[in-house]
Amino acid sequence: MTYKSILIDQLTACYNDKSWFIPLADILEDVTLEEALTEDENKQTIWSIVNHLIYWNELWLERFKAGEFMLNNAINNDETFALTQDQLNGLGWKETLNKLEHVFSSWRVVLEETDEFKLTKQLPEYFNAPWWGVVSNLSIHNAYHVGQIMLLKKQIRVRRNFTQ
Repeated sequence: MTYKSILIDQLTACYNDKSWFIPLADILEDVTLEEALTEDENKQTIWSIVNHLIYWNELWLERFKAGEFMLNNAINNDETFALTQDQLNGLGWKETLNKLEHVFSSWRVVLEETDEFKLTKQLPEYFNAPWWGVVSNLSIHNAYHVGQIMLLKKQIRVRRNFTQ
């Protein structure tokens, strides 16, 4: 196994390959607009968590493609969950899901085309971590939120069935 094959496997398992857990694409497949906008006790929604995943996966993908970057400590993580009020409709939800699919498929393509050597390159601007470690940790981050979305979806549906 290579770093590349492991990273592709991790990202695929998070998004659309059934392995140890239900992948994100399957979880979101039947989520309704109402469910996507239902808040949990922390005021988070499935949609806001999906936005957060899109944000970080896109940002790290751009950094990876560029090869080098300046760490931006001004990023407010809470803002990565933000919803745009004018897009909170069925079309906006569909566009969000398409964007999510695009970023995961883009990661796969970029990794497949990446030279193994690049994955061992250390990033002085990011704790001297190698690229393979950064992308692996991104997958761990994705897996965490996949579980969060699955739990939130289950809670929404249990509440809905309980109140009917």
